[in-house]
Amino acid sequence: MPATGKITPVIICGGAGSRLWPASRESFPKQFIALLGERSMFQQTLGRVAGPAFGPPVIVTHSDFRFLVASQMLQLGVAGDILLEPTRRDSGPAIAAAAAFVEARDPGAMVLVLPSDHLVMDGAAFSAAIDRGSGAAGAGRIVTFGMVPDHPATGYGYIQPGPADADGVSPVARFVEKPDAGTAARYIGEGFLWNSGMFLFRADVFLAELGRFEPDMVAAAQGAVSGSTIDLGFVRLAEEAFGQAPKKSIDYALMERTGLASVAPASFGWSDVGTWASVWKASPKDEAGNATSGTAALFDSRDCYVQTSGPLTALIGMEDVVVIVEDDAVLVTKRDRAEQVKTAFESLKAGAHPSVSSSRRMYRPWGYYQTLDLGERFQVKRILVDPGQKLSLQSHHHRAEHWVVVQGTALVTRDKEEVLLRENESIYLPLGCVHRLVNPGKIPLEIIEVQSGAYLGEDDIVRYEDVYNRG
Repeated sequence: MPATGKITPVIICGGAGSRLWPASRESFPKQFIALLGERSMFQQTLGRVAGPAFGPPVIVTHSDFRFLVASQMLQLGVAGDILLEPTRRDSGPAIAAAAAFVEARDPGAMVLVLPSDHLVMDGAAFSAAIDRGSGAAGAGRIVTFGMVPDHPATGYGYIQPGPADADGVSPVARFVEKPDAGTAARYIGEGFLWNSGMFLFRADVFLAELGRFEPDMVAAAQGAVSGSTIDLGFVRLAEEAFGQAPKKSIDYALMERTGLASVAPASFGWSDVGTWASVWKASPKDEAGNATSGTAALFDSRDCYVQTSGPLTALIGMEDVVVIVEDDAVLVTKRDRAEQVKTAFESLKAGAHPSVSSSRRMYRPWGYYQTLDLGERFQVKRILVDPGQKLSLQSHHHRAEHWVVVQGTALVTRDKEEVLLRENESIYLPLGCVHRLVNPGKIPLEIIEVQSGAYLGEDDIVRYEDVYNRG
């Protein structure tokens, strides 16, 4: 039996969310966005496993997202372990590494694997489903949760359940890929379930069974954990060992091959929120079927979804359309063509369009900056520094900067002097000077930065000291 007696949540926090472009970007994917409600999808997932049945979570993410994950956990007051993948190897190695990490610390522990970016509308039903599946998982089954379909979806895989036990948990008869509409309708009639990508199992059972089919994956995961290092509180999986893992999803690596797979049917208002059409479906709507987020006005329009990050967006005489407005990109599509956003994203990415990978707001371990205006020899940024945080001690070869404090207090290092600035005070940083910005206060520090010079790229930074160990 595990020492804690509690379920360890493992939250897989990777992916680009390309089907929700332009709100989702490679630098700030959908799991970190507050698409539905005030909290991000990742934060909502954390909240679902905050009860007494669960231990501290284990988050698996890429190094690029480590400070974003830590910041969103801190906002909720949630403590846990953050495992950093040195390279993306799909869900199989990610889950294997998390299971190896949990097993090394708490032998025989029960593990609940959750994607970070799924919607669950009914928290009580979610908890009840976990409770129903725990008996089978404790007895050595690898339990997945099958959603009872409410329409013949073609964007999900399906599971055919076998005869159910007393808790309603069934052995999996077979997994099937995403079907066409006619096949999906037939599956629903035959009692098939949607494959949610959520799993419950004992860590030791999972590793032993995965080792039967993918011994190299298990060896790589265990080696990555045993060779891991601690960096600013993050657990860095050993790069060489983890890189030896075959790149496979957990479905292909294990679930479609094992005889231990079981499925627990569930209905808790689930969606993978994979397209703008699914966001529309999950959103509150007016009497005309329209859903909006941000400042939007709709006239003589029906069944539309509008999301705007700032500019007033008006629709006239439209039906079944999706309009997403960001500062630097706008998407307009028919709602039934929302699946094709990913194709458009890939095409734009191949053309190296900057608005595909990054947005005007870029998050950093100390806060974020947002580009307000950009010209040939100048750039204007809004910079927000969290309380107690500091930027690196740095200089620039090609630009000078002016800083104006609009909120909070700034402690500025400029060469050999330190200057304390309050609201409406400013400072000039000449080209080549060694400088640093610190927020010594209790509220966020917000400044407006005006850069001027021959080159304004983010790579024109020479760092001398950095508390975040960046190069």
